Amino acid sequence: MADQQGPAESKPGRRSFLGFLGAAVGTGAAAIVAEATGSGVVAKAEAAAAQPQTAPKPNIPGTANDQVNSFTAAQPQPAPKPNIPGYDWGEHQWGYGVDATKCIGCLRCVEACKTENNVAGDAHHFRTWVERYVYLEGEDNARIDSQADPVNIAASGSEKEYRFANRYKDAKVEKAFFVPKLCNHCTHPACVQVCPTGATFKTEDGVVLIDHTYCIGCQYCVQACPYGARYFNAEKHVSDKCTWCYHRITKGLQPACVEVCPVSARVFGDLKDKESPISRFIKENRVQVLRRETGNAPNVFYIGIDKEVV
Repeated sequence: MADQQGPAESKPGRRSFLGFLGAAVGTGAAAIVAEATGSGVVAKAEAAAAQPQTAPKPNIPGTANDQVNSFTAAQPQPAPKPNIPGYDWGEHQWGYGVDATKCIGCLRCVEACKTENNVAGDAHHFRTWVERYVYLEGEDNARIDSQADPVNIAASGSEKEYRFANRYKDAKVEKAFFVPKLCNHCTHPACVQVCPTGATFKTEDGVVLIDHTYCIGCQYCVQACPYGARYFNAEKHVSDKCTWCYHRITKGLQPACVEVCPVSARVFGDLKDKESPISRFIKENRVQVLRRETGNAPNVFYIGIDKEVV
């Protein structure tokens, strides 16, 4: 009996399924007809309402607490044009050059930068710095130090004054040179990509800046920079770096470090001007950039360095 009841029970099931399928097809056909006769407007409205809606962009007030509470949802905003009378940032494209064959390691650039930009007066925070590369006889790799090295700090006698100790006076030196370093103001800056609030942004004239109003001190940019050009200001709870003295260059002046260099090892200018110092520097020399493989496309161009410099 059980074997005979099985097929009998399956027939209503198939009928129900076919009936359901027919109803679905009929419903679809009715919707097509309704649209053709003018009632399709309602169907379209219902379909649109069923689609997921794009969430509105968060409105982040300017207070620090609101920024901290909302930064995970915040979208980086387009950088506002600087309100600088008489300056059009669309007319310029700034670039920077370093001639390591000229640098004498006097560190006047470092001191001028700290004074001009109110950088902390210690040996641990810099917008620009200078590294010394020394090759000794019998050694394959360079010995590298900077003004932040403890031996150099001791030689200067103060963390507010900078000099290189004469530690190699009795050594057999094959080659030595100094390399000024700073923010590379990259064409594709990693720091801008990782900033969750848009505080770090790139201007149309090629300078990467930080709006400290929006900086929440997460230090993502410090970690992302492949050049170690950023530092964290614990007192102000913001990240900081070189700006090429933006407040100066937009007034037709040179960055402080360029202006005080006694041997013209630092070069700055407008890349759109083919006769500017930086344009001639690039045209007349075989320049190179640091860490080209990162894809950041830096805009600080060097001559006189070797493979040890990164």
